[in-house]
Amino acid sequence: MTPEELSTVVKNTLTEAIEAGDLSLDTLPDEVRVERPKSRDHGDWATNIALQLAKPSGMNPRQLAELIAPRLRDYEGIAAVDIAGPGFINITLNAAAAGQLARTIVEAGDAYGHNEALTGHTINLEYVSANPTGPLHMGHTRMAALGDAIARLLRASGADVTTEYYINDAGNQMNVFAASVLAALHAEPTPEGGYPGEYINELAEQVAAHRPDIRDLPREEALPVVRDLAYRAQMDQIRHTLAAFHITFDVYFSERTLHDEGKIDAAIATLRQQGHIEDRDGAVFLRTTDFGDDKDRVLIKADGEPTYFAADAAYYLSKRERGFTEKIYLLGADHHGYIGRLKAIAACAGDDPEKNIEILIGQLISVKGARLSKRAGNMIALDDLIEWLGTDALRYTLARNSADQPLDVDPELLRSRTNDNPVFYVQYAHARACNAARTAEARGVDRSGFDAGLLTHEREEELLAHLAKFPTVVARSAELREPHRVARYLEDLASAYHAWYAVCRIAPSATEDGSTAEVTDLNRTRLWLNDATVQVLRNGLDLLGVSAPERM
Repeated sequence: MTPEELSTVVKNTLTEAIEAGDLSLDTLPDEVRVERPKSRDHGDWATNIALQLAKPSGMNPRQLAELIAPRLRDYEGIAAVDIAGPGFINITLNAAAAGQLARTIVEAGDAYGHNEALTGHTINLEYVSANPTGPLHMGHTRMAALGDAIARLLRASGADVTTEYYINDAGNQMNVFAASVLAALHAEPTPEGGYPGEYINELAEQVAAHRPDIRDLPREEALPVVRDLAYRAQMDQIRHTLAAFHITFDVYFSERTLHDEGKIDAAIATLRQQGHIEDRDGAVFLRTTDFGDDKDRVLIKADGEPTYFAADAAYYLSKRERGFTEKIYLLGADHHGYIGRLKAIAACAGDDPEKNIEILIGQLISVKGARLSKRAGNMIALDDLIEWLGTDALRYTLARNSADQPLDVDPELLRSRTNDNPVFYVQYAHARACNAARTAEARGVDRSGFDAGLLTHEREEELLAHLAKFPTVVARSAELREPHRVARYLEDLASAYHAWYAVCRIAPSATEDGSTAEVTDLNRTRLWLNDATVQVLRNGLDLLGVSAPERM
């Protein structure tokens, strides 16, 4: 019995009590939460539904719990129901009901852990959004890993998610970028304030390959050509790096389109209709102070040029026009100032800044011993980190730590093949379980038989309890945007698996004469449990964008 099935059982008992006239309630909650008690002595699962419904039912919590308990005891698969404290209901499943979970997981396959907690939510998730003027570097790494993991979690919880990369391809930075590449084409020093790094020379070579006549063109004619070709080449390289980091985006949105397609003017017109635009000293202001910003923001300067903030406002409205009721921004540690102004944009546009926009800030990371990249200039390139540490180790480490805390990565630990390395520990559990399945198969064990009532060993009960928690962990991680909860869960599951593996044999042992002992239903049922663990470890690692090797 899964937690979701038990939740339905509890809700059914409430419905039965209402229909029998024993309970007076106008409505029932959409979900009855059941959780693992802190102590196994208190049963397999616990619910506080009696405390939650006491007031609307006009009963005290313990009285309501005593009304629910006898009905729960009548359900097949429930061995015992006890009431604790003011009205907590502790539920113990019989061995067959608890063990049935192993088969449920194997049959669900990749879908186990998926839930409907966020069904109906339409979300635009923007992250990374690095300037297209250079390679991705360490500063982009954390939010890249977290953003992709959050997207996977949201989708696993039923949300309709579009991942988006905002390309800052407008403004003077692109002219400086083009001037840097043009200087490299002519073997000239990097212009003052330009972009350094060997990658500029590489981009110059790619531009020349596309336009062999580029060096012969007048500078003013060559500059826009160089800007366009170098920009495209740099974005191709960024996409290649992201792919190596197991990340793909649904949408790459160009800031330049906001200017070229009149979307900034349209956004200002919309905001003006909302009553939050003010013309002052020849400039156009958005009165963001109406909604808590520290100062009003300039949209159009006195010289008629739009500001970066105008593009931010137009971009937000573009997301809304494209049907995204919820917009999540993942920003770096240097973007704290954006929280107030982005929420103010949402409020000025007539949205609810507490519901329609969410801004997550990721703190900085450092990697001991990491070296500046000659190719990328004065930065530590993400490509170099991937080559040095590996995508799996890097992504897992970034995902297993809360984003709101600075992170200092120990490369020696990540490169080690020991149980002290968390990603190795989890991946090794998966590989070990796969090997156990291969060994069992070689000794004649298959999944042709299954008797859930045989899974009575203490370690089996513990392993099943961990497996049962996975859907709840996924839903909670998605709700809180906290992938680290999945990583820490996987480490606990790996520990439970290793403890079970040490004392519960899957394959029959050899007899004294060297032959293999008879295969029993206990062997077959334990193979189901082993394979259920394989499935959950694999599903969890996939949510973090990390591979699940079958051999190590």
